[in-house]
Amino acid sequence: MLRIDLYTEITCPWCFVGQHRLDKVLRERFAELTADIHHHPVLLLPDAPVTGLYIPDLLRTRYGVTDPKSAFSRPESEARASGFHLDLSRQRYAYPTQAAHAIILAARERRTQHQLAIAITDAYFIDAKNISDVDVLADLAADHGFSADEARAIALDPIQHKRIEQQAANSNAVGVNSVPHFVFGSNSALNGACSEGEIAHVIGKTLHAVTGGR
Repeated sequence: MLRIDLYTEITCPWCFVGQHRLDKVLRERFAELTADIHHHPVLLLPDAPVTGLYIPDLLRTRYGVTDPKSAFSRPESEARASGFHLDLSRQRYAYPTQAAHAIILAARERRTQHQLAIAITDAYFIDAKNISDVDVLADLAADHGFSADEARAIALDPIQHKRIEQQAANSNAVGVNSVPHFVFGSNSALNGACSEGEIAHVIGKTLHAVTGGR
């Protein structure tokens, strides 16, 4: 078994690409490997309002990008290169993610954490859903070991939100400054827009070190 620690922000398109690439590499190149994937929250827009931030405005004010398509083209192209479709123009808002991260964190005990994280990210990017809406989260969590009432309670709990904010601060404190950030085993790390080949190489190197070359 290989532990993989994955630091992501749900509304980050590169995290969408990275999570799907990780799954593809594990499925196609390490089919016999049992991967224990632990998700950790990173908050890129911790103060986003419940109504969300309009992404074209966000790109203009924060990054000086006046044409959203220019910002969308590279992650969309990288997604196509890995065989999956990503149309970033579908999702027009960046929503707060504390509630979604809280449910993903709780899913660890139900052994559905990675599957739920993928489902929430896909709901945001592919289905253009508001993943700060507790009913949306409850519907997604219902397929991953939660009752609707359990999911709503977690999503609405300010204590859980503070817990996520603290964990995100801890992530920054240990040097996670951009996402996605992967840690394979105890210390083999990858950061940012990693290719399938890079992910596969580090997994192979980590497994080689763990087994002593056997």
